[in-house]
Amino acid sequence: MKNALFSALLLFASVSAFALAAGNPPLPPVPPTVGNPGCDKPDVKKPEVRKPDVKKPEVRKPEVRKPEVKKPEVKKPEVKKPMTVDFDDFESRVIELPLGTTRIGGMAVNEKNQLVFSQGGQIKVFDIKDKKKEVKKVADGGGFQMTADGKKLLSGLQILDASAGSTGKAIVTQPMLTEINPKREWKQVVKDAWRIFRDYFYDPNMHGVDWNGIGARYLAMVDDANSREDVSYIISEMISELNVGHAYYNGRDPSGGPNISIGMLGVDWEVAIGPDGKNVYRFKHLVAGAPWDVDARNPLQELGVNVKEGEYLLAVNGLPVDGAKDPWAAFEGLSGKTVALTIGTNPVMDDKTRDVVIKPMGSEDNLRYRDWIEANRRYVAEKSGGKVGYIYVPSTAIDGQSDLVRQFQGEQFKQALIIDDRWNSGGQIPSRFIEMLNRPVTNYWARRDQQDWIWPGSSHNGPKAMLINGLAGSGGDMFPWLFRHEKLGPLVGTRTWGGLVGISGNPGMIDGSGVRVPVFAFYEKDGTWGIEGHGVDPTVEVLDDPGVMKGGPHFGGVDPQMDKAVELLLAELARAPVTHPARPAYPNRSGFGIKPEDK
Repeated sequence: MKNALFSALLLFASVSAFALAAGNPPLPPVPPTVGNPGCDKPDVKKPEVRKPDVKKPEVRKPEVRKPEVKKPEVKKPEVKKPMTVDFDDFESRVIELPLGTTRIGGMAVNEKNQLVFSQGGQIKVFDIKDKKKEVKKVADGGGFQMTADGKKLLSGLQILDASAGSTGKAIVTQPMLTEINPKREWKQVVKDAWRIFRDYFYDPNMHGVDWNGIGARYLAMVDDANSREDVSYIISEMISELNVGHAYYNGRDPSGGPNISIGMLGVDWEVAIGPDGKNVYRFKHLVAGAPWDVDARNPLQELGVNVKEGEYLLAVNGLPVDGAKDPWAAFEGLSGKTVALTIGTNPVMDDKTRDVVIKPMGSEDNLRYRDWIEANRRYVAEKSGGKVGYIYVPSTAIDGQSDLVRQFQGEQFKQALIIDDRWNSGGQIPSRFIEMLNRPVTNYWARRDQQDWIWPGSSHNGPKAMLINGLAGSGGDMFPWLFRHEKLGPLVGTRTWGGLVGISGNPGMIDGSGVRVPVFAFYEKDGTWGIEGHGVDPTVEVLDDPGVMKGGPHFGGVDPQMDKAVELLLAELARAPVTHPARPAYPNRSGFGIKPEDK
């Protein structure tokens, strides 16, 4: 262990060891013993020769005791050998440890230089010097914390020896009290927020701000704070002095209270008047994604339910729906539970009513999101005569990448594409997004029983346009910037947010709150800062005026930005139609060999 450095590769759930010094492998192979399989030399035992046991006569000398003289104890200074690292061929000295492929949740090194880690609901230990290369169990448990001396670890409510086969000692939790002076803790939290920005901010000059002066000014305000919310306000105002987009504060302010779930159906309601003159609720619109979106299906459209728009909700679990209340009043506490609905084609109980059994959802967000996308897709298809496809990208994080790939599969064979970046919340730097949209066609594959394949299979060779607005930022800024950089098409809409000084992690504060510090900033190849504080300008500016949109395509209105993009793409298709070569005539290879000109 002294010559090995452990590092976790959690992406692949494996752990590797590096030999810091050359010629000293962390896990050397164990040589076979003589006589074991694989050894060339036979195990030959030499005959044992015993010498006769001859005892000499014992002669005792008179005992003379010398006076005991104690020498002063001189302690030699401990000389620690310096750690040496051979950097030449360092990568070639890495080995994978035999810890299995199950995800590893944490690692530490105990006092015996053994690796302690959690895996598969157990805390385990591995000794790199163990010739058997065995992974041993410490105890059951998940996460743990090791003491500084490496002798003990804390897991759950037990203190354990940091070694194999450890038995736990329960922690006494009652009484376990701590006293916090809020004013002192608040000052500590504000100081730490100030220090974290001082030490992690990408610009050591702090954007020209007198950061020491800022710290003193805002720390003095804590004396007048009357609540934790006041402290949050002080920290937020302090970090805003840097005038940068990604400076965030995550507070621990008390909020919320008792609440009850509401079962949701994914419905836009309208009120009708029954024969008795009272309000009756009617299903105006069933919110849903595309028919193939099995992961976002309205519970009223599940197989066997078959509720239709225009029908009435008359009762829930046998109780009449009160039209004088919000329709959701009948669904309090019913999220995820089995519910019987009485549905009628008329606004009254009659012989045409029927009962259906469903499970209401806890949220309609995903349904409404998919419904909005499908409304936009239909709008673009109608405006373009089916020539232009539509893809919405909500972020540049995992969900945005998934949505881009999912929607691209259905739209890639349209002659042109609109990529909607509006309200993009950012995430990662979208290099893969652009790569996918910018794959050139390399060739075609002829199939006897299918249409010819365009290759690469996930590619689009027609014109493109991107929609942007002021609520697209961070990765939502970088996406259109890369779109323009690669000359993929015009940007239509309004200037983006302008936040490209990114965040990637920093310490938190003592009370669980935290700040997010911008640690890396965008600049261009000409050596100038860009995007931060300004955004990405559109090629064609079009305002998304709510008075003109009237709710947009989802509510039967219009979308001026989308209209302009369709107009530009149709004009480009008219100027330069997308064409593909016709399949060549099948070759005639009868006879022997090939034609001389084809050699």
